[in-house]
Amino acid sequence: MDTDTLKSLYNRFNARDIDGVLATVADDVVWANAMEGGYVHGREAIREYWTRQFAIVSPRIEPVKFEQAADGSIVVMVQMSVRDLEGRPLQDQTHGLHDKLVGHVFHFQEGKIVRFDTQDVPQA
Repeated sequence: MDTDTLKSLYNRFNARDIDGVLATVADDVVWANAMEGGYVHGREAIREYWTRQFAIVSPRIEPVKFEQAADGSIVVMVQMSVRDLEGRPLQDQTHGLHDKLVGHVFHFQEGKIVRFDTQDVPQA
């Protein structure tokens, strides 16, 4: 399990280093669009998605736990905090974006991320 790659990915995401994150994904990656729903396809679509996202909110994602799933994917439990651009916590009634535990599922092929999904985690 390549937890170092994923820890680096989260550090780069939190630093808004989009190019650094995109270096870890396959050209034809399928990536969950947690903000708008559905998926984006390919590196440039992820760049556009995050550029839109970072223009309106400031998410911070901290990995808490890494597990290898039976299908070979890596499931990362993350603590997600979404704030407005002034740093105030957001509470989205639909998505519950403020300080939430979320599951991220990464599928790797030949050392690159080929698919990223999210999954709900029961909140205590």
